[in-house]
Amino acid sequence: MTSLQQVLALQARTFEPGAKCPLDGIRVLDLSRLVAGNMLSLALADFGAEVLKVEDPKKGDPLRDWRESGPEHQDGVSAYWKVYARNKKSLTLNLRSDAGKDILKRLIVDADVFVESFRVGTMERMGFGPDELLRLNPALVVVRVSGWGQTGPYADHPGFGSLVEAMSGYAAKNGFPGQPPMLPNLALADMVAGLYGAFATMVAIHEVKVNRGRGQVVDLSLLEPLLSILGPDAATYRITGEVPAKTGNRTSISAPRNIYRTRDGGWVALSASIQSMVERLFGAIGRPDLIDDPRFRTNFDRRNNVEALDSLIQEFISKQTLHESVEFFRAREVTIGPVYDISQIVLDPHIVERGVLVEVPDNDIGSVPMHDVVPRLSGTPGHLRFPAPQLGQHNDEVLARIGIEAEARVALKRDGVI
Repeated sequence: MTSLQQVLALQARTFEPGAKCPLDGIRVLDLSRLVAGNMLSLALADFGAEVLKVEDPKKGDPLRDWRESGPEHQDGVSAYWKVYARNKKSLTLNLRSDAGKDILKRLIVDADVFVESFRVGTMERMGFGPDELLRLNPALVVVRVSGWGQTGPYADHPGFGSLVEAMSGYAAKNGFPGQPPMLPNLALADMVAGLYGAFATMVAIHEVKVNRGRGQVVDLSLLEPLLSILGPDAATYRITGEVPAKTGNRTSISAPRNIYRTRDGGWVALSASIQSMVERLFGAIGRPDLIDDPRFRTNFDRRNNVEALDSLIQEFISKQTLHESVEFFRAREVTIGPVYDISQIVLDPHIVERGVLVEVPDNDIGSVPMHDVVPRLSGTPGHLRFPAPQLGQHNDEVLARIGIEAEARVALKRDGVI
């Protein structure tokens, strides 16, 4: 099979607007912008929640402008928007106008979740602070996304993910020894916060729907979720008195763990984090004697002699191609895998056969690959129901539902309210 044929072999998916999903009936008003809120609402939308993106009539969500340019699309196509706004609807609403605020109030009454990511204090100045939202709808789950949280000395500071990735300790421990701190090349803080936020939202919905409780506020910062996944650094610092150091592709917990160059210029990742795997590795490279070498006998010994250990492994792998190395170690049940970029990911037979990435119809470029619904549920799966919306695409549908007639909608558009 040629590379092109393999790319085309990505599972083709059509949108299923009427697919039954486990969160059918949950209504989400998403006033957030950029990544964290969109990640949160995507997780809900993929499982059936009706997510209504409330956007500025002129600009829309700034995520629409995160565009990837190509030779046939000089104005760019927002891959971020296509992926993270799928399964959502768009309503344009000028919240600086009294009419826009009135429409929002009417939508809040029937909503289950309200998501916003404005700078701290903005919603209160607009007349939509938590007290007012919960007065309008006592069962509402109000998710407030911010960089640093709604309280504390930094609450009113701008909270972009890059700043959080720097101040959380992530950048300081990322990268190689002796090199500057390194930020991630993706919206890591936002993505992690979005997933935490989806979990928190479902906890709060459970309280309302199952426990017959009241609505509440979810104070979702970007800082705390990211800090929570960085490992027990605070505990380690208290116990050892040492700041965790950058380790590159190694880890301070176990050895060996690194990436290694193959004969044909590829890279493989190998990890042997338990003693039995180390013994299997040493046997595979024809050096079972190394397990009795005082430099490598225990995990502690191996960590203290990691340069020598990595040198031995690198010497062996450098004589194999990437394919040979992966096949060799897999056959001997040693934990190894290739280092891929996206051009290789889309060709991998596991990715293709399992449908990790799927090909969905797209008006701009014919079809576009994106990740399928994550995670997979056997009894109540999520579905791809419709593509990312055009700005204001669902104005008529949504406004008609709350009793605004066609003539009034025309007037609202003329006056810049929608």
